[in-house]
Amino acid sequence: MKTYYVYILASRKNGTLYVGVTNDLVRRVYEHKQDFVKGFTSRYAVHSLVYFEHTQNINAALTREKELKKWRRQWKIDLIEKENPEWVDLYGGIV
Repeated sequence: MKTYYVYILASRKNGTLYVGVTNDLVRRVYEHKQDFVKGFTSRYAVHSLVYFEHTQNINAALTREKELKKWRRQWKIDLIEKENPEWVDLYGGIV
């Protein structure tokens, strides 16, 4: 079965946030970190993986991504801090 990830990147603690979805979290975060795709994350240096969740259902992942994107900023911060209170870059733990 394939795994899909919904993730949140941050520029720094309480900084700019980005919500995305992918089927290859390591590759996708690497692309963000290297600024391979010019856009929001490269413009605002949003490179730290601070939160992610996974599912085996693409529709559930896409629905969750849309849901998180509609959330208020403080709700996203609360979600991150519940799982990752120090805002540690989780990328090193998944490679």
